[in-house]
Amino acid sequence: MNKKVYIAMSADFIHDGHMNVIEEGAKYGDVIIGLLTDEAIATYKRVPLLNYETRKRIFENIKNVKEVVKQETLDYTENLRSIKPDYVIHGDDWQKGIQSTIREKVIEVLSEWGGKLIEVPYTMGHTSTNLEEEYRSLTNTPDNRRSKLKKLLKLKPYISVMEASNGLTGLIVEHAKEENITTSRTKEFDAMWVSSLCDSTFKGKPDIELVDLTSRINTINEIMEVTTKPIILDGDTGGKIEHFAYNVKTLERLGVSAIIIEDKTGLKKNSLFGTEVKQTLDDPDNFAAKIRAGKAALATRDFMIFARLESLIAGKGIDDALMRADKYLEAGADGIMIHSKEKDGQEIKDFLKQFRKKYKAVPVILVPTSYNQYTEEELHEWGADIIIHANHLLRSAYPAMMKTAKTILKNGRSKEADEYCMSIKEILTLIPGGK
Repeated sequence: MNKKVYIAMSADFIHDGHMNVIEEGAKYGDVIIGLLTDEAIATYKRVPLLNYETRKRIFENIKNVKEVVKQETLDYTENLRSIKPDYVIHGDDWQKGIQSTIREKVIEVLSEWGGKLIEVPYTMGHTSTNLEEEYRSLTNTPDNRRSKLKKLLKLKPYISVMEASNGLTGLIVEHAKEENITTSRTKEFDAMWVSSLCDSTFKGKPDIELVDLTSRINTINEIMEVTTKPIILDGDTGGKIEHFAYNVKTLERLGVSAIIIEDKTGLKKNSLFGTEVKQTLDDPDNFAAKIRAGKAALATRDFMIFARLESLIAGKGIDDALMRADKYLEAGADGIMIHSKEKDGQEIKDFLKQFRKKYKAVPVILVPTSYNQYTEEELHEWGADIIIHANHLLRSAYPAMMKTAKTILKNGRSKEADEYCMSIKEILTLIPGGK
């Protein structure tokens, strides 16, 4: 009987490095590919371009591959103990960095039956990540982009979203990453939130729905030109019912994934003012009609409309919020956002406890600006599916820029401000194609 060789793979693209590992494995016995599922890949990087079944067919038709099995986690342990391979083959690039803890566990498990790890020299210049990024930019069509949010909701326990208000902040959200060696995962934001507050503020205007949809669309286009992640738009109240129906068609055509509209009426007052200012809630039946009109206007099933419940902001309580949620979901809303300005988060937690008794799978959005002491994992445990960090790039940019401006005024020159600034060379190379 031939010896068994186990090789874990995830890639959408097969390059020389993958083929080298497979060919090396074939020298030792029958190659079994442990193919990571879409869900497993989504836990440590972006959703794969090709689904599991498609990737499985590709690997099954590669010379020297004897069998393809599912690997449902980054951890090899379950598959290794089930298959008990004589060898595990991997590139030597995981000896350091984020995958090093996975490597250590593989060696430990293999020792249980005398299995051996064989490492193949890393093929320089070839990475699946680079190829995927190039392909994503080439296939960044409105249809592909619009559908990403629904895919993420199916594959990830929760979605982490960051504010983007122009091309530069869009690039930050697109490329920001944080590696965790302990969990062997790289975390990044899943989607972008185009906030009316931030969009207005960057334009030097008040957040009272003064910036019209044409200007908002210009911002969206600016972001879309340089990024690939799904976009959720802050739609304020959604405007008049007749206008909203046309506006969602426009957003859908552009490739936006979702809009969130709030059930208030009259001149907009930011929700974080709470009852300090007059917050007038819309008639729930009227707002439900707006949702119904928006859904009827859509041409695809990908675009999502979320109803933002302002009952807690207006001091109307949880029962009012639950009543409104029922009406909006019955009207066709794809999910709800529940908002609060209270710092302890308790009323959000209490609302979700009641809401989840009736609605187990309806997507819920939280914007924990006021109660940001809780982690995303904790908010997910409460019942959140999408967590939006709604204005933090704007809020961090302003004090940094003001500090630089004051330093130059104080010293009559810019030399002292250099420590707060990127170099000109870094700026020129920051933007793709700038060098």
